[in-house]
Amino acid sequence: MVDNNKVIAEKVLAAVGGKENVMSATHCMTRLRLNLKDTSVPKKDEVTSIPGVLAVVESGGQYQVVIGQNVAKVYPEFAKLAGVTLEKQVDENLDKPKEKLTLKGVGMAILNYMSGSMTPLIPAMIAAAMFKTIQVVIGPDLLGLVSEKSNMYVLCDIMYSAFFYFLPIFLGFTAAKKLGVSQVMGIMLGAMLLVPDFVALDGQKFTIYGFLTTTAHDYSQTVLPVIISIWVMSYVERFFKKIIPDVLSTIFVPFLTIFVMVPITFVVLAPIGNLGGELIGNGLIAFGNVGGFLSIAVVAALWEFLVMSGMHQVLIVFGITAMMQNGYDSFVLTAGGYATWAAFGMAFGAFLRFREKDAKALAFGYFVSAIIGGVTEPVLYGIGLRYKRPFLALAAGGFCGGLYAGLTHVGTYVMGATNFLAVLGYVGGGTVNMINGCIAAAIAFAVTAVLTYLFGFNKTESVLQRN
Repeated sequence: MVDNNKVIAEKVLAAVGGKENVMSATHCMTRLRLNLKDTSVPKKDEVTSIPGVLAVVESGGQYQVVIGQNVAKVYPEFAKLAGVTLEKQVDENLDKPKEKLTLKGVGMAILNYMSGSMTPLIPAMIAAAMFKTIQVVIGPDLLGLVSEKSNMYVLCDIMYSAFFYFLPIFLGFTAAKKLGVSQVMGIMLGAMLLVPDFVALDGQKFTIYGFLTTTAHDYSQTVLPVIISIWVMSYVERFFKKIIPDVLSTIFVPFLTIFVMVPITFVVLAPIGNLGGELIGNGLIAFGNVGGFLSIAVVAALWEFLVMSGMHQVLIVFGITAMMQNGYDSFVLTAGGYATWAAFGMAFGAFLRFREKDAKALAFGYFVSAIIGGVTEPVLYGIGLRYKRPFLALAAGGFCGGLYAGLTHVGTYVMGATNFLAVLGYVGGGTVNMINGCIAAAIAFAVTAVLTYLFGFNKTESVLQRN
């Protein structure tokens, strides 16, 4: 039997210029993310014509091949053929001319760094959030099946905290990996922000090396302090690697790197990151208040287009920051949730509208992949990008769902599943919040499905009739 995943990997590798053109490769939930030596080599039409490939996106310096949920099976085959692994760091081609420094380039680099640091954490983030969801559902605030002192209730809280409390440590690893520096040192830098003795001093003055004074903070569940610190550490580590002889580097590079980063992090970077988190959290609430219900509606209408560019991960970072700061999010994550329900509706509307058997089966597969698997990119590329007009229905449905959510002040209290279970994220806000959250989701789904069915396709499109 032919391994279809291997075939896809072989054809993609050939289309992007072979192993000689691949510097490194990784993947997210739906995309094969490639760093190529020469991005002009791949022909977009050739890559997208490969069976199993949905689209190609060039973003943040990466050549991203959208495959869908089975990308995790395609990737190992691709890595084997290309001679790269997740752990291997491949240097840039030193002969390649440096790109001119521009404001746009700097902005894209920052967004790419933040997105690349957060994306690998999504599986663990979802797993932790699902335990929190179970805790809320079975706890006294909803079904009342267990008390707050029961082992099951406490266990769910432990599993949630195992990720979100130690978020700086996870980010220390992924951010260091993204920048190509020591991942173990990244973990250590994140961990030093969470040492219990330091956290216990929250709000008190603390002296570094006897002469630098800072104020201790609880940096658990924060994002920006470690993100900023790892970026600075990348320069410090490279500096010491350059000046310290190889025979001494094993001991002195890690020691001197951390020795320098301790005062920089505790005195400057972590407080700045913490302040930035507060400003983002309060700023998103303020922006939502200024724009009112319309701001949520607009973001919900545009969200899935950001997903296609991969830039939604950056907004998710801001949304998580707001949630960690305020205990809930009523703007970014809430709007994104209704855009997701609109995507479910687009797939379902197409399924109902299509008459050709294969196209109908494909649309239903997209619907199941989205509403059960929580992955919307197949429907975005397979239906929206292919036929164009369903995107108008998607935007309208997201807008209507977000509009209702904004009018009724729906808040997201747990960032968990991206499938139909996402509505459980509204439970923490009480019964009214849960009901309105579900109504908004139903509106986004129904409006998009109906508009996709009625206006998403013209009668001459071959997919609606047999040739």
